[in-house]
This record gives sequence, structure tokens and C-alpha cells, in this order.
Amino acid sequence: MIDASLFSSALTALTPILFAALAGALCQRAGVFNISLEGSLLVGCFGAVAGSWYTGSAWIGVVVAVLAATAYSLILAIGSITFDGDPIVLGVASNLLAVGLTSFLIRTVFGTEGSFSDPSLRGLGQFGPIPGQSLLVYLSWLAVPALAVLLYRHPWGLRLRGVGERPEAASSLGVDVTKYRYGVILAGGALCGLGGAQLALGSVTLFAENMTAGRGWIAVVAVMLGRAHPLGVLLAALLFGLAEAFGFRLQGIGLPQQATDAAPYVVTLVALFLSNLKRKKGQPA
Repeated sequence: MIDASLFSSALTALTPILFAALAGALCQRAGVFNISLEGSLLVGCFGAVAGSWYTGSAWIGVVVAVLAATAYSLILAIGSITFDGDPIVLGVASNLLAVGLTSFLIRTVFGTEGSFSDPSLRGLGQFGPIPGQSLLVYLSWLAVPALAVLLYRHPWGLRLRGVGERPEAASSLGVDVTKYRYGVILAGGALCGLGGAQLALGSVTLFAENMTAGRGWIAVVAVMLGRAHPLGVLLAALLFGLAEAFGFRLQGIGLPQQATDAAPYVVTLVALFLSNLKRKKGQPA
């Protein structure tokens, strides 16, 4: 049940969640609670497959995924910053729109329903010493210390945290709050695009309707459990990646797929419960 291939599977499952969770952590630090990660991931999946199919290059697919998810994140940016809308409402609407939009596009672009796969689609392939892992997996690991240094050791990160914690004070010191918040939401969209590309061209080579299957929501929970710190987010995302990989192992001993697919969500609920319990114990009576 537990061997080296289990951890390799966990790394594969971890990567899309980690990219999305880092996006959420960035936004959280800027004072924007981003729950549109699920929709941005799904748009990234579609963009990756469309780009790979049209050009025959997986890496152009990655670029298309990043551009598509970044453009899609403008819905949250414009709605919440320019028009002062509620980011929760906008995030939910954005997620629902992504499901409908990609379901429509799979019919109009690929001429099929449900899922699309084609021999001309190019996957990301293997890279590095760990079997079955793409370059994006290693890039997601590098993103963790890079963001930690950026947020806690670089002046830009200090100003960004000031925007999230004391926006009025940051503005009085000449920091452009609007510019910073737009920047992190768009950067978050780009990270979700990378996560979508890994999911659609790294783990498999296809697009299926709603193929993110709640990974964006799990990323939101990872942001909460990791307290929006890149290292904390990594540990939380790793927990969910292990749960998903272990669920696949349970299928091998005969458990129904519907039960094993629920493993990451059960872990999510348990982690939220324990986190809430710990928080309540830490509060004064």
C-alpha cells in the first residue's frame, strides 16, 4: 500500500492543488479572498488542451493555459476592485461560469461532448529524476520558496502585505492598493493556468467537463489551513495530494471508485474540523 510509487502519485496529484493554493495565498495576502480558483483551474485545463491540439506543442498549450486563466481572473479583479463587488459572490459566479463556458466550448471547438482526447495532443512528458513527473511539478516546488522570499524578504512583498493588512495606511504611504491587488489576482490566474496545464497535459492528456473535480475548492482550504504562508500551503496541499493518491491505491484492493474518490474531500472536512477546534481552544474563554 505504501511505497515509492505512492509518493510519486501524490506529487502528481499535489501539483495542480499547490499552484492554485499559492494563487489563493497571494491574493489573501493582498486582502482578496479568492474562491474562484476552481474556475480558473478549469479554464486553464481547457486552454492547455486547445493550445496543444491546435499547435502540436504541449508548451504552447501551457502558454495558452496561462493566458486564458489570467484573462479569466479579470472577472474577479474588475468585479471586486473596480466595481467593489463581493469577492465571494464573484468567485462562486466565476466558478459556475467556467463549468458552463468550457462545456459549451468543448462542443464548439472540439465537436464532442463529455471529454476530448486526440492522438495529436502532446503531453508534457517526463522531466528530472522522479519517474512520471513533468517540469511543471518541479516548477511548483520552486515557486514555494520563491514566493516565501518575495513575501517576507523583498520590499514588494512587504508592501503587498501592508496592502492586505492596512490598506488605508499603505495608501497614505504612496502604495497603489488597486495596482497591487490587480497584480496579485492576475498573477494568481497565471498560477492557476499552470495548475490546469499540469492537470490536463501532465497527469493525463485530455480535457473532460468539470475535470478539476473540486481541486480549486481544496486549494481554498489549503490556503486557510496554511494561513496563506507558502510553506504552510505546501504542507496542506501535500496532505490532500497524499489522500488522493491513497484513494487510488484503495481502488486496487477492491473498494468502489465512488468511495475512494471521496478520500481528499473527507480529509478536507476532517482538517477543517480540527483547524476550527484548535482555533476555538486558542480563544480566551
